[in-house]
Amino acid sequence: MPRRLREKIWPIAIGLAAVGYSVWGMQTDFGPIRAATERAESLVYDQRLLLTRPADPEPDERVVIIDIDERSLAELGRWPWPRALVGDLVDRLWDYGAVVVAFDVVFAEPERNVVEEVARAVDNPDAKEQLLELQPYFDGDRLLAESISRGDAVLGYVLHGDKTDSHAGALPPPSLTESKADGPPLALPRFPAFTGNLPALQDAADAAGFFTVMPDDDGVVRRAPLVLGHGDGIYSSLALETVRLYQLLDEFELRTGALGDHRSIDAVELGNTVLRTDAQGRAIVPYRGPRGSFHYVSAADIIDGRADPKLLIGSIALVGTSAIGLFDLRATPVGSVFPGVEIHANLIAGMLDGAFPYRPAWADGADLVTVAGLGVLAALAMPFLGPIGTVLLALTFLAGTTAWNFWAWNEHGLVLGYAPIVFAVSLVTVLNLGWGFLFEHRRRNTMRKRFGEYVPPELVDEMSERPDDFGFEGETRELTILFADIRSFTTISEPLDAGELKDLLNRFFTPMTRVIFENRGTIDKYVGDMIMAFWGAPISDPEHRRHAVRAALGMLREAARLREVFSAEGLPAIHIGIGLNSGVANVGDMGSEYRRAYTALGDAVNLASRVEGATKSYGVAFAVTGSTKEGIEDEFAFRELDRVRVKGKREPVTLYEVVAPLEELTAAESQRLSRHAEALRLFRERRWDEAEAVFRALAEERSDRCAELHLERIAELREADPGEGWDGVFDRTEK
Repeated sequence: MPRRLREKIWPIAIGLAAVGYSVWGMQTDFGPIRAATERAESLVYDQRLLLTRPADPEPDERVVIIDIDERSLAELGRWPWPRALVGDLVDRLWDYGAVVVAFDVVFAEPERNVVEEVARAVDNPDAKEQLLELQPYFDGDRLLAESISRGDAVLGYVLHGDKTDSHAGALPPPSLTESKADGPPLALPRFPAFTGNLPALQDAADAAGFFTVMPDDDGVVRRAPLVLGHGDGIYSSLALETVRLYQLLDEFELRTGALGDHRSIDAVELGNTVLRTDAQGRAIVPYRGPRGSFHYVSAADIIDGRADPKLLIGSIALVGTSAIGLFDLRATPVGSVFPGVEIHANLIAGMLDGAFPYRPAWADGADLVTVAGLGVLAALAMPFLGPIGTVLLALTFLAGTTAWNFWAWNEHGLVLGYAPIVFAVSLVTVLNLGWGFLFEHRRRNTMRKRFGEYVPPELVDEMSERPDDFGFEGETRELTILFADIRSFTTISEPLDAGELKDLLNRFFTPMTRVIFENRGTIDKYVGDMIMAFWGAPISDPEHRRHAVRAALGMLREAARLREVFSAEGLPAIHIGIGLNSGVANVGDMGSEYRRAYTALGDAVNLASRVEGATKSYGVAFAVTGSTKEGIEDEFAFRELDRVRVKGKREPVTLYEVVAPLEELTAAESQRLSRHAEALRLFRERRWDEAEAVFRALAEERSDRCAELHLERIAELREADPGEGWDGVFDRTEK
């Protein structure tokens, strides 16, 4: 398995585990996890609703809220009002042209008759009889029933679970009934108790519907039941009954499906309109906007005849309250203080439009597939990306999910999952970033520990940014290898004691190492007075030849500086020889279980050592092979020294002295290099006399061991003819 892939196994496994956890969290019934998931999805739903609903929508003209507001209570008295006054309100609504009047209030208790109370206190039988004859004219319940019976009215009632008051008032007949013949029971909520209206009022009304509220666990009303169960009956909501009556429909039907041991409610069919619900018959409230998205008319203005008739003609008049003291204010996604009556208004408007947002039956499966799919993709891809790539991929996934979610909501009213997808992608992202941080920190520490003594700190930092460019395992690379040692070290060390020798070597190695580090080199080892370094590993360096030559020239300058310092201190003068070779070598972390080192091995390394040794023979401080010279002639001036066949090798090697950077080369030195090259050409063409003349002139101008060496060879070759196969290559027998 490739090293890069092997390094990613753990982050991939952690990412896949995070995806598995996310999928489990979507399906588990474990209380805290389920509550957290539902809470997060509810918050997302609220924000999506707020972002896609206008802040000031046009009121729906079909529904008018008749508000028992603070002003009505101030003008007409505290609630409950006399039933006769409520009857006057209803009469006025019929007169204004309302088509349906629906009550978001319940009249569960009979009103006391004033005449009856007075008659009870009168002792005269004749007077009591006369008073009782007036009793019907002061019967508020009868007067309200008569007002209700004048038009299409819908009364409200409450289904609840308080068994202490299980039968207050009367219920209307159920809209539907369940029996064992229908199959498994419906999965709708069932309530054992109710608070209904007076039988006389219930009989006078054309319909009645519950206004039971079922907030989510966080107390926010996002959904409302369209049907609920009581006994073996199925009862409909105030909004559903109001719309049914408004559309002159006799009944509605339930569309059901299988749900384990129960039947789910998939939709309520109201005429040609399909109202989609969840399995328990609850519909998502289609809030049009914030509080005030419908016309509010004060009940006081209706009774006093001050209302605008245009608002009420042909409308559904929904009687309710916004007064704080009457406790019908709810928390909703569009407002934390929202009149309950306006919730019913939103439901009615949604039913009339047939535009209910809903979560389809396939949504859970789609959410699961999306979480698993995006999560697995993220888990597999992110370990191979850097921090920026990881964040960009996560943002891409989240942006795509957001766009899809909003498109489905705006265009089709679909409520799809969002929070689990965000959680899964975010969790995988955070874990990958965290793993990357820890791994990077560990890798940096490992690299600093392993390479801190070999390479400069800035190169270690670069290695951490480019981990694919190096490895601890052995690998084959093209390198430039340097060997440098101190000339006549034995002679230098003899007059020094151990402490002085150690101090001298430390003062020598420190600047040499600094120069190597400044030129991106790697220290392989120090052996006595010798330094071995290389370029091209652990991090790739296309300019390893150029950097190595620059470093070697810098080391020679440092050696010259040290000679002056040591001379002033009475210490021996230090001269060094440097050899470079470029070629393929094996480099890596090698050694035993007791001690390891990052080092280079191979013929290219051995040849570099031979080149350094050859510098003594040619009387130069710095020599390189032809393979090192390739490609850097544009920066440095070279003098060819010789073509040699080193011990143990059959192929000849051309050796060069690095004279100086081209920009520092003088005209005289350039001319001398040309004369030296001409002498070598004459030498290899066996033109001994001409070659001897040039080499001798060069040697007489200044000390030139290379010229002297060739003069010695010319003398030998004159006495012993090398033969026709001679190629000018000198065989070196010493290492």
